[in-house]
Amino acid sequence: MFQFTALPPLSLYIHLPWCIRKCPYCDFNSHALKDTVPETVYVDAVLRDLEQDLPRIWGRRIVSVFMGGGTPSLFSPEALGQLLSGLRARLSINADAEITLEANPGTAEQEKFREYRALGINRLSIGVQSFHDDALQALGRIHGRGEAIRAVEMAHAAGFDNFNLDLMFALPNQTLTQAAEDVATAIDLEPTHISWYQLTLEPNTQFHAQPPVLPDNDRVWRIQQTGQQQLAKAGYGQYEISAYAKEKRQCAHNLNYWQFGDYLGLGAGAHGKITDAAQQTITRLAKQRQPQAFMDTAGTAQGIQSERVLTRKDVGLEFMMNALRLNAGFEPALFPAHTGQQLVLIASPLRAAEEAGLLERTLKRIQPTEKGRRFLDDLLTLFVVEQRV
Repeated sequence: MFQFTALPPLSLYIHLPWCIRKCPYCDFNSHALKDTVPETVYVDAVLRDLEQDLPRIWGRRIVSVFMGGGTPSLFSPEALGQLLSGLRARLSINADAEITLEANPGTAEQEKFREYRALGINRLSIGVQSFHDDALQALGRIHGRGEAIRAVEMAHAAGFDNFNLDLMFALPNQTLTQAAEDVATAIDLEPTHISWYQLTLEPNTQFHAQPPVLPDNDRVWRIQQTGQQQLAKAGYGQYEISAYAKEKRQCAHNLNYWQFGDYLGLGAGAHGKITDAAQQTITRLAKQRQPQAFMDTAGTAQGIQSERVLTRKDVGLEFMMNALRLNAGFEPALFPAHTGQQLVLIASPLRAAEEAGLLERTLKRIQPTEKGRRFLDDLLTLFVVEQRV
């Protein structure tokens, strides 16, 4: 039985699924655009999707909005304006809510950025990935170094004082020098946040089927150590596995995910997690994955591809899989507040993790040690085993 005394914060995620072309490493629900973006039809479908979900969140306020993809910047400012107007007419969005739009340099136009800012979008996440043209070509990106730098300059010029750069390392044939140059260039462009993460070969991607030559583990480790030192020296504090931010510029939306908050997911393939205090349940939902199927069924029962009510052991594992990504871990009181369960539910794996030197625990905080962050998979495995018992 769950015991919620209050509801966790609620975020909103909207998935805009089209890209100009599919990158060979990407396992997200993105689809190469074969024609023009069906903006009006898709926005209408998202709003129908929202109306169907509204009874699940009556009376709750939205603390952050994230428009991801795909390439949301393929949508015109007019279409995004219609979307945001529709959201605001149906939802209570906090006046200071962080509202993020993902953008790719290959689809960036300065006038577009100014109009996005005028709509109330107050944060961009720009998918740069690298500043080396050969690396970008190997990754299948449609932009080059010059376009990446111009996109960031456009963000500054358009009035965005809060934006993220996505940057990858351990790229095909990447040297330590090239990786360090990427990090240095990103720092010089003065974003408030840098997502710096390792390229991995995900199933159901072209790279998984035809693997490129990647740096060996020793080089990857040297790249990671060097990059972390560069970021720390420049004032970007690491607060999550791959997230680095200036002071008070952590991504509020992602923090809510990692702290096991609630989120409403709208759009093709979007996932959501909703706590119901009256029913004492936590439910995970997923929407139809294919864009056409989503547009055809949004707002109907067929528009929901899956719906699952979590068990007690589900929430223990899922909470820890998210919260232990954070360098600072979590306050013990957050566990019962966001799971409806007492911490005793995971007492055994917590003890095992402490004994293994992967976790440290005080009355005020539970957090991974440096060893635990380095061997996070080993740490999380302890909770996976407990969930299966």
